[in-house]
Amino acid sequence: MYEILSASVFHEVALLLVLAAGVGFLGLLLKQPLIVSFIAVGILAGPSALNLVSATEHINLLSELGIALLLFLVGIKLDLHLVRKLGTVSLMTGLGQVVFTAVFGYLIGIGLGFAHLTSLYIGIALTFSSTIIIVKLLSDKREIDSLHGRIALGFLIVQDIVVVLAMISLSAIGIGARDAGEAGDSMTVVQVLLSGLILVGLVLLFIRYLASPLTQRLAASPELLICFAIALAVLLAAAGETLGFGKELGGLLAGVALASTPFRDAIAARLAPLRDFLLLFFFIALGTHLDLSHLGNDIIPAMAFSAFVLIGNPLIVLIIMGIMGYRRRTGFMAGLTVAQISEFSLIFAAMGVTLGHINQEVMGLVTLVGLITIAASTYMITYSHKIYPIFDPFLAVFERKIPWREQETPSAADDDKYDTIFFGLGRYGTSLAKRLNANGERILGVDFDPSAVKRWQKLGLDARYGDAMDPEFIASLPLSQASQVIALLPDHQHGVTHNDSRLALMHALTEQHFSGRIVVHSQYEDTVTQLKEAGAHIVLEPFKDAADFAMKLLTTDNEQK
Repeated sequence: MYEILSASVFHEVALLLVLAAGVGFLGLLLKQPLIVSFIAVGILAGPSALNLVSATEHINLLSELGIALLLFLVGIKLDLHLVRKLGTVSLMTGLGQVVFTAVFGYLIGIGLGFAHLTSLYIGIALTFSSTIIIVKLLSDKREIDSLHGRIALGFLIVQDIVVVLAMISLSAIGIGARDAGEAGDSMTVVQVLLSGLILVGLVLLFIRYLASPLTQRLAASPELLICFAIALAVLLAAAGETLGFGKELGGLLAGVALASTPFRDAIAARLAPLRDFLLLFFFIALGTHLDLSHLGNDIIPAMAFSAFVLIGNPLIVLIIMGIMGYRRRTGFMAGLTVAQISEFSLIFAAMGVTLGHINQEVMGLVTLVGLITIAASTYMITYSHKIYPIFDPFLAVFERKIPWREQETPSAADDDKYDTIFFGLGRYGTSLAKRLNANGERILGVDFDPSAVKRWQKLGLDARYGDAMDPEFIASLPLSQASQVIALLPDHQHGVTHNDSRLALMHALTEQHFSGRIVVHSQYEDTVTQLKEAGAHIVLEPFKDAADFAMKLLTTDNEQK
């Protein structure tokens, strides 16, 4: 019986993955992000369409792992440095958009006949924008380092903080509701809060004394480092659920525990594909609870809320940035990035369903708003430069006579400017970097060996831990200001057990539209042509170059004699 059940679950998951791949490919052709495709897969796989899901227990487990990992990655990237650096614009725009959307979303809900609590849930759900989608679209357009791109990232961090506060509030409400239902157990809330404070204290001690030295040791084995990160996320998520304040906050705490380590970017980049894979099952689990027959009743409310998000969110950003002294074009471009709701909106609504505050019909309404706004805003962001001239004549009212703020805002942060980025920090790379640095070049080094990174930092050179074969990590690097990338990576004879890291790196740089010079090295003469065809501008051949230089010295010495 167990073998039959296992086989059926395996076959069911295989069928769901095939469906996800097919729908995802169709979404790619339509230039839609994966979230839209995943929501569509959940609806198609649900009981109102193909009814493919019977192993709900297994799907729910994978869904919960995906949510824990998503909150872990929010925690590990919860960096307030950008907010401090951009100052009031991030806080004012981020908080202004959140308050405006929540208040007017609530009022629209009341106007459409929803109850007060339901309207409040919908209003708060409408405030969250998808960091995953926005960063991907801005990166594809090479606008991540533009002024409006950096401002957008700033208020997305503010939104992440609001997400945390919303999750904490929901957890507190859940604790209170449970406490009210347990007669004679008045200490429940106090016990949960006390245990939560103890867990936070342990995390702070871990950050202070263990996080950096432990990850430094684990980083010697990248696979073990990632395994540890996943284990920590799941462990604290399980602890959070056991202690009563939810697996979401536990996963978030796990991310915060590693946010101060120099390996956080590499961990986040490695776990992003796993997060996307597991979130597929969240949307499938979501689809199993949606009744398409009720969605027809939600069309008018969904269109009203979607129009509000697509128009109201960009408008409030445009107004606030105009008042603060930015040009209307910058405000318009930044405003378009918040014209959608995110996966957090659905998770927030799902928590409301779990607590019994809203029903599945409201969950379906929020999901439908997500589909409409994400799909529409993707095209709005992608074609923003073609859309702006259409609206420009009507936007003068949103710009001051002298947009003084942009005159004093640098085009990019000074600490993100590098002339040369090195991959491979061995003796050869270190010697070259020291000479370039002495010549006035600003150098950033990248290596998968934590001891090499530490050695560079002791020399006074900036260095990061990361994998040259990881495209997510490459996308996180400050490539826009660099004039060249020098890759001095290990050069083996490649076969079944080794991929060519130089080719993978050049492919990732091409995907990021890197326009600078690419320099690689090779010990084997027969690979030079292949490397140049793959995009290398210069191929260094250390042995041949050394022999040529030595021959030149010897010839010159003989001529002098």
